[in-house]
Order: sequence, then C-alpha cells, then structure tokens
Amino acid sequence: MANVRIVTDSTADIPQELRERYNIEMVPLKVHFGNEMYQDAVTINPDQFYEKLANASKLPTTSQPSPVEFLEVYKRLEAQSPDCAIISIHLSAAMSGTYQSALLASSMLEEEQVDVTVIDSKSASFGIGVYVLEAAKLAQAGYDKDAILARIAQLQQEQKLYFLVDTLEYLQKGGRIAKASAMLGTLLNIKPILSIDKDGEVYAVEKVRGQKRLLQRVLEMYKEHFGDQPVDVGVGYSTEKSTADTVVAELKSQFDVRSVQYTRIGAVIGTHVGHGTVAVFVRPAAPDPEPLNS
Repeated sequence: MANVRIVTDSTADIPQELRERYNIEMVPLKVHFGNEMYQDAVTINPDQFYEKLANASKLPTTSQPSPVEFLEVYKRLEAQSPDCAIISIHLSAAMSGTYQSALLASSMLEEEQVDVTVIDSKSASFGIGVYVLEAAKLAQAGYDKDAILARIAQLQQEQKLYFLVDTLEYLQKGGRIAKASAMLGTLLNIKPILSIDKDGEVYAVEKVRGQKRLLQRVLEMYKEHFGDQPVDVGVGYSTEKSTADTVVAELKSQFDVRSVQYTRIGAVIGTHVGHGTVAVFVRPAAPDPEPLNS
C-alpha cells in the first residue's frame, strides 16, 4: 500500500478534529499583537483572536514559518514512516512566503532523498483545506502520490470560491484596497464580492450595494457555473455563524448540496479580512475515496 503523508499550514483553517482524524500535519503561521506573538491555531484560537482584534488599537501583523520549522516536520515524518512520500500544500505564494519556506526546506533534503512535493495552493483558508482534506482521505485510503497530486490539480480547476466581507477596513489596512475606496464603500454601503485569481491573488469580482443583493449575486454566479449538478460546500466564517447558516440555507434551497463543512477563519487569515467575513467554497460533489486493496 502507498505511504503518503500530508502537510499543510494553519491558514488552511482545517478544524483540529479533522486534522487528527485524517492524520494531517499542520505547521502554524504566527500573528503578532505588538510584542505578543501567537501561533495560529496552536496558542490562539479564533474566539480569542477576534476578541483581541476587536480591542486592539493597532492591526496585528502576521509572519510565515521558517524553513527550519518545515524541515523538522519533514524529517520527523520520514523517521516515522521511512520511504514515505510527503505532499505539502500551502497558502498562495502571492499572499505569503510560506510556500517558499516549505520549498526551501524540501531542497535541504535532496541529498537525503526524502520525497517531498510542495504545492502552491493558489488559494487561502478552506480553499486550501479542501485540497488538503481530499489528499489526506486519498492517502488514508492507500492511493499513491501521483493519484493524489492528480486529484489536487483537478480540484484546483473545479472549485469556485467567493469571500464576503463585512467591512473593507482590514483589506485597506492590509494594503489590498485604497483608503479612499474603503471610505467610499463604507459610506455607500458598497461591498465587494472577492475571490482569488489563477495566480493566487485576491481580487474584487464585483461591487454590490447592500448585504441582501450581495448574497443573491453570489448565488447567481454559482448557478451560472455549476447549474443543477450536485455540489459539495465548504463555508468558513470569522465571527458570525448565523450569517454562514443563512448562506448554507440559501445554497440548499437552490442547489443539490450533498455535503456541507463549516470551518472558522483563523487568526492569520482573519487579520486580513476581519470580523463578519464569510467565505463560500463550492465544487462538484464527489464520494469519499474507496479504500484500495493492500
């Protein structure tokens, strides 16, 4: 049976219970409130983070893991499972140096012939998480590295995602939009529908006035893409689960939704999108992989 291990980083926003169930290794990014440093999803959870964010006088900053942190994980996995193949899936390289850190760590192992494949997800939050979970399920079912990589590539083509933000303040402070645009949007109740392009960068798909029209337009765009085919849905939210529930209810009323996975948007992604954010990830429905014969 194939021996494949899956590694990701904390920005995949995969619930701990799922990481443990599917044997997923997670390397945390860090969030800094002044002189205080926290490891995303390790020493600070979403509830703690958003409470601190609401009371912070200055926007926190974030930092990527070092190559040494990845190197330690890769070496430990190799020691646990000699001759395993490691697939390491990370936050878009256009948003962070995390992918480059993982890539550098893998290059340090070339002489030791440890098989590490590092993937730029060109995505964020549970957009990465979907790829990681599918890869981990396939690995657990006994599929080999090439089959898993092929499935990840397929998902990267199939999945559609949109982010809905409650405020433009965090995007503006993080340098994603101009201050004037953020102020105008707030005054006119204009909210962007955000997505991530093929290069892994955040962009505004459309700008819509009002929360109700925002959700309607997102549903229309999903309908244009997926039609009546069955879909699997992931919904990430920062602070307002009721908003996420509303999105799920609307999706179920208009689509053949086969599965729904909720997740919280963690500290690092939350630094850049803020409270009230909902992210919707939709892909064609697929059954869990059948176990291969050993």
